[in-house]
Amino acid sequence: MYTTVVAIEDPYIWMEDLNNPKVIEWALNEDRKTREMLSTLAKKIESRIAEYFLMPRITVVTVTRKGYFILVREKDCYKVELLTRDGEIIELVNSKEVGDEIVFQTIQASEEGNRLAYYYSHGGLDEGVVRIVDVDSLELLDELKGSIYNIVWIDDNRYYYVRFFRTKPAPDGVQPPTSRIYLREDGKDIMVFGEGVPTSHFIGIIPSTDNSKALITVSYGWKKSTVYGGKLEYPETWRRLYGGDFIVHPVDYVNGEYLLTTYEKNGLGRIIALSEPDSKSRIVIDEQPHILQEAVIVKGKILAHYLVDASSVLKTFTLKGNLLHEIKFNAPGTVRSLDSNGHEAVFFYESFLVPYKVYRFDGSLKIMDYREITGDFSIEEEWTTSKDGTKIHMFVVKKRNVDPKNVLIYGYGGFRHAITPSFRSYIIPYILDGGTFVIANIRGGIEYGERWHREGMREKKQNVFDDFKAAIKFFKDRGARVIAMGQSNGGLLVGAVLTQNPEILDGAVIGYPVLDMLRFHKLYIGKAWVPEYGNPEDPREASYLAKYSPYHNIRETKYPPTLVYTGLNDDRVHPAHAFKFVAKLKDVNAPVFLRVENESGHSGASPRTKIKEYADIMAFIYKIFEMEP
Repeated sequence: MYTTVVAIEDPYIWMEDLNNPKVIEWALNEDRKTREMLSTLAKKIESRIAEYFLMPRITVVTVTRKGYFILVREKDCYKVELLTRDGEIIELVNSKEVGDEIVFQTIQASEEGNRLAYYYSHGGLDEGVVRIVDVDSLELLDELKGSIYNIVWIDDNRYYYVRFFRTKPAPDGVQPPTSRIYLREDGKDIMVFGEGVPTSHFIGIIPSTDNSKALITVSYGWKKSTVYGGKLEYPETWRRLYGGDFIVHPVDYVNGEYLLTTYEKNGLGRIIALSEPDSKSRIVIDEQPHILQEAVIVKGKILAHYLVDASSVLKTFTLKGNLLHEIKFNAPGTVRSLDSNGHEAVFFYESFLVPYKVYRFDGSLKIMDYREITGDFSIEEEWTTSKDGTKIHMFVVKKRNVDPKNVLIYGYGGFRHAITPSFRSYIIPYILDGGTFVIANIRGGIEYGERWHREGMREKKQNVFDDFKAAIKFFKDRGARVIAMGQSNGGLLVGAVLTQNPEILDGAVIGYPVLDMLRFHKLYIGKAWVPEYGNPEDPREASYLAKYSPYHNIRETKYPPTLVYTGLNDDRVHPAHAFKFVAKLKDVNAPVFLRVENESGHSGASPRTKIKEYADIMAFIYKIFEMEP
């Protein structure tokens, strides 16, 4: 056990109690003042954001023998559709039928395509409901509640699933957060894997494409993992395959061998094969110059997804590792939802101006459906240099021939999460009105490999902030006004830059943020982030956390206008992070504003709620830049 860390006064610890009416009253009062201040401008922006937000957006695509299942957000609802092999589109589920303020998070389908699982929650809560339906009759077959994921069918009537224990101990007494795998049969649940797996560990399970093997991953945060494998139907055969103080993911089971992606050596990712648990492995595809994101098997070949300067490139290899083809896309973009049944793969691609392009791959690439924005836009790439000499890549999106004078810069920098090109509906009107949007690919993510991630975690977190400051200064030195924007861990990023160097910012936008680095582990599932940030209960780690913790580094100085936004439905990052930070900034008379959404969580919100949120955010940005919609 660690000894108590040096006590630091926390005048707003009472704001962590959301059952205290005074907390909600204070937060909603601040929210009311913020919305009133932004309302006139927000009304002008809202319809323009809605024009792009309500365009169809695909979030998941998966392939089965029956056809392709697609989760799409269209207009003011979510839909699950089946695209049959003869081109017919069948709507299976509509979120309006489930209720108001419903967010569909993901879908899974059985190999044959006769069973569908869809995951949803009210107002973007992480905890929600999984419903399983018969695809032909749409009969509701089963329903599970809580934090459930990774449905793996054994047959039509039996399946495995993973339950994430957020607030209560697992059945074996391990304290949350932690995960366990269950077998579901005849409405009954039996825990079949995970007994004794410690706190702050996650478990995932997928089937091999031939449905013979179960492939299980046990991860300690985003730092290290171990893969297990065995006969799908017999959990007692599941044994450790490979793992260590590095990340490893399962790919598939082919020709009597398990294929795994492992991030040892330089951390760029290589694919290895082994025939039995703990048997000697062989390298199938060694590290390439760029980071391997994921891989699937299609018709006896490997389809691998790489990132080159934060943009997706696909490569095909033989099972012996020989390179066959390289597939590049016209504009910088991102491959998402890559899925294979062994015979064909599907995925969708998106970019700053492309909501989606759905592709099918069976040896050659075919577009199945697409939607894109046309106009006089420019997507450029720039580089800058961080404090320690590290080169930082940036995407710059604007109208052609427009000087970047009003720059909105977005960053994240953590949890192996690569910030790649995506379609952000709220940005399009801003760019059309002359604004510039920038993404900075800073350390902490996985854009340049596992080393890039580890250079931005725990005691090296300051590198992340220094990288972002370098990107900000790149534009400030060219005469631009700059507003920094980030959400979740990106909210921590902007909060740290704001409290360390407020003079380099013209404004800050901080969403659903982690800001109290000495108590994050005591709020909701915050203990799950200890592997990434460090343990506040350890005096050595608490010392470096305290040095940059935004909440603890507010001081008497001149701060730029700052908008902090959160949601009362956020059950991942406690809203108290935002509340406490705003209250303490107000103590030093900073121009800070709080926006609180009643119907939004960390996993999102309904389209109509999200449009209003984005309208207020962009109104704040327009106000600082003195832009007219």
